[in-house]
Amino acid sequence: MDTSTPDPKKGSVSAERQANRNPIQPTTSNISKAAEASAHQQDQRGMATIEDDDDRLLVRIGYTPVLQRHFSRWSTVSYAISILGVLGSVPATFGSPINAGGPATAVWAWFIGSIMAYCIASSVAELVSAYPTAGGMYYVTKHVVPPEHVAAWAWIIGWCNFLGQAAGVASLAYTISQMILATAVMHSSFVDGAPSFAPTALQTVLLAILVLCLFGTICSFPTEWLHKIILWFAPINIIASVCICIALLVLTPNKQSAKWVFTEVTDGSGWGSKGFSFLLGFLSVAWTMTDYDGTTHMSEETHDAAIRGPVAIRMAILVSGVVGWMLTVTFCFCMSDVEGIMGTPSGLPVAQIFFNAGGKTGGTVMWFFVILVQFFTGCSAMLANARMAWAFSRDGAFPFSGFWSKVNSLSNTPVNAVWLVVAFCSCLDLIGIGSTLTIVAIFNITAPALDISYIAVIIAHRWYEGRVMFHPGPFTMGKWSKPVNAIAVTWVCFISVVLFFPTVKPVTFTNMNYAICVAAFIGFFSMIWWYAGARKTYIGPRTTDTIDMLPPEDPEAILSDYDIP
Repeated sequence: MDTSTPDPKKGSVSAERQANRNPIQPTTSNISKAAEASAHQQDQRGMATIEDDDDRLLVRIGYTPVLQRHFSRWSTVSYAISILGVLGSVPATFGSPINAGGPATAVWAWFIGSIMAYCIASSVAELVSAYPTAGGMYYVTKHVVPPEHVAAWAWIIGWCNFLGQAAGVASLAYTISQMILATAVMHSSFVDGAPSFAPTALQTVLLAILVLCLFGTICSFPTEWLHKIILWFAPINIIASVCICIALLVLTPNKQSAKWVFTEVTDGSGWGSKGFSFLLGFLSVAWTMTDYDGTTHMSEETHDAAIRGPVAIRMAILVSGVVGWMLTVTFCFCMSDVEGIMGTPSGLPVAQIFFNAGGKTGGTVMWFFVILVQFFTGCSAMLANARMAWAFSRDGAFPFSGFWSKVNSLSNTPVNAVWLVVAFCSCLDLIGIGSTLTIVAIFNITAPALDISYIAVIIAHRWYEGRVMFHPGPFTMGKWSKPVNAIAVTWVCFISVVLFFPTVKPVTFTNMNYAICVAAFIGFFSMIWWYAGARKTYIGPRTTDTIDMLPPEDPEAILSDYDIP
């Protein structure tokens, strides 16, 4: 594979196309002319032979290139790692497995969960390698189910993916707000052990909305700027994680024993079973290790997306799995005062660990990098959500889709879709003013909604593979594909049930896990909308199916038809 950097001008559209940036699908007649003009013989591998000619590949899929490709190999890998953002996400969710099942639960749930995440991510990578578009797994649906079922499947998968990502973005902004306010609490004066400053729900939500606006501003930048910014996300994440672990281990007195860290399992949930409490500990890794297809939503802005996207997805899981486990083990060793740390007035146990080890100054410096990496994660997640919204709207799935699918003439990015996501996520966070239970339930739906949207496509691919022609991309798992798919599907079905359980017993109005209620509402609402009218207008991805009409290497004629040099 040629790894040289492609010409940045490659794939740019004509001046006339620049004036009207709405995606336009190629017609069957133009495709046929291009196919007839080719002297190449048909290669049965189809799309698997195309690795670098991204715009030709996109036209074969059925979309006209309208975005600029600036993401390189390293910015793609950095983006994939940053969307998981372990240095920000692990501290934000560390208290959950500790409360549920103790330190060994946190340590081994992360270890096992990372392996399962690798199976899911590999299954996703194999599918999106074949059809690298901004729609990600949503678009793949068109090529794994029979034509008569495409619209319904794409509707369900698209909405699950969009809403799951939106809940994730809203939760990231909310968490960053909590982290910033936790810092203020730790720096406030204490009277009789109680801090003089206690943030209100309104303050938390307003700060979260401000954070969302900052996400939106950055995500509105041109792709070339985003490429240069995101290059730094992963290095800062990894280097800061290693340095913080070393600092905590050096500065923390009276560290816990290895036996306590790796073997201590408790029944903190009250369900009367250490085994079940251990399963509840998977919440942290499930919330962190998700949005695997986030990288694929940037496919139309990435060079050699069919191979670099899937490779970046798998590499991100490996790196994040190792770094996340390292952080989890370190935090457990540094829990010298378990009761004091879990009962911290900041509400975030890891913040207390930092301040215990480094004092106000050292703790604040370490905590700053946690907030910074969580901010990187939020930007990356919003970028994926915005590209998904843009892809979904160009297929007519949203009200006023024509407006949301426009590409800004100044930045050459879908700015309207970005601010649609900002507005939608702000509305989700506003719920936190009136009901903490509801906002937590919405956040908890992130992992199940995304993971279910992935395995639904995987199941459809295997169920209909005898009826629907699927052209594998350059990344495949070969003979391991079916076993890995089976593991991924089984795990998601199992863990999704666990994640919908209440985390504490006895179950009361205040500790109920309302994620299942949110999931039921989303399912009910989407089906009502579908039968009320969407089924009459929505047809799924609006592309001409040309993959079987074209030779393996698209002729120059197909690009000249669209003024693409």
